[in-house]
Amino acid sequence: MAENQPAIEARGVSKVFPGGVRALDNVSVTIRENEFFTLLGPSGCGKTTLLRLIAGFEFTTAGEILLHGKEIAHLPPDKRPVNTVFQHYALFPHMTVAHNVGFGLRMQGKSASEIDRAVQESLALVKMSEYGARRPSQLSGGQQQRVAFARALAPRPQVLLLDEPLSALDLKLRQAMRSELKTLQRETGITFVFVTHDQEEALTMSDRIAVMSAGKIQQIGAPLDIYESPVNHFVADFIGDTNFVEGRLSNIEGENAALTVSDGFTIETRLNGPHKLGDKVAVALRPEKISLGKGALKGRIAEAVYLGTSTFYSVDLGAGVIVSVRDANALSGEGHFATGDEVSVDIPAGAARMLAD
Repeated sequence: MAENQPAIEARGVSKVFPGGVRALDNVSVTIRENEFFTLLGPSGCGKTTLLRLIAGFEFTTAGEILLHGKEIAHLPPDKRPVNTVFQHYALFPHMTVAHNVGFGLRMQGKSASEIDRAVQESLALVKMSEYGARRPSQLSGGQQQRVAFARALAPRPQVLLLDEPLSALDLKLRQAMRSELKTLQRETGITFVFVTHDQEEALTMSDRIAVMSAGKIQQIGAPLDIYESPVNHFVADFIGDTNFVEGRLSNIEGENAALTVSDGFTIETRLNGPHKLGDKVAVALRPEKISLGKGALKGRIAEAVYLGTSTFYSVDLGAGVIVSVRDANALSGEGHFATGDEVSVDIPAGAARMLAD
C-alpha cells in the first residue's frame, strides 16, 4: 500500500467502562501507512485505551476502527495483523532470546527455516544478533527491550503498537533508544503507533502527534506545528514550557493584532478566530522566543536557574506579569544576568500565539 494512504482509521469511537467511566469520547483519527504516529497525553487521557481498541484487547462502545479500509471489530487480537510492545517486556524467562523472538511465528505454524530466517533478520535489526543463545536474565534492561521489539517485528505486522515501551529505561538509555526506534521504523516501513506521556519522546520521534486530554483529541499535527502553533491552552501547556499572558485587543489589521497587557506593554500576535477590539484574549509565549538585554520593555530578574547550556530566568515585567525566559549561556558557561538585575526585554512580532480558549 502506498504511503499517505490510511493504515488505521478510528471513526467516532467512544469507550465507556463499567461505572460510566468514559475513556474515549467520539474520537476520530486517521493514521497513515508507514508513519510514526504518537498518541501523547497525561495519564488517564485515553491514549492507551485507543491503542488497546486497535489491538483488540478492548471493544468499542460506539464507532468503528478500520485497518486498511476494513472494519476489524469482529477479529480477535491474534487474527489482527498488528503486534504490541508493552512497557514491561513480557519475555519468557525460560526461553532463549532466539526462542522468544520466534515464539509468535511458531504459534502461526511457520516452518523451522522461516522462523530461523525471521529471527535472524529481526535480531539484526535491533543489533542483537550475537545474543540469540542467552536468556532474558542475562541481558540488561535495554537489551531486553530490544528483544521485545525483535519479537514484535518478526512476523512483520502491518502495524506495530507501542505502549510506553521506553518508560522503564534510565534517561541516557531512553534517549539512545529514541533514535534507534525511529531508525527501525524507517528501515522496516511498518506503521508505528506509539503511546507516551513524554513530550520530548513525541517531538523527537514522530511524523505526527495526536495530543489527547479527557478522552478527546485536542490537536493533530507534525511536531513543529504542535509546538509552534498550539490550538488551545491545554496543548500549549502540555508541550514544553510556556508563558500565558492575558490582555485586551487594542489594534486589529487584517489577521494581525496587538494585545495590550498594561501601560507600555503590548504584544503583537495573529488572530485566532473572530475577535473585535477590546476583547480579552490570551497568548502563549515560549521562553526561548524572548530576548534579554535589548528591547523597549523593562523588567527585573526575579530568579535565575542555571541549566548548563542555558539559564532559566523569571522576569518581573510589572503589573503582576512574570514571564519565564530561556537564555543561552555565555562562552564561559555562566548566565548573562543575576537575580535583581534590571533588564530590557524584547518579545519579537510573531513570537506569541493567540489561543482559542
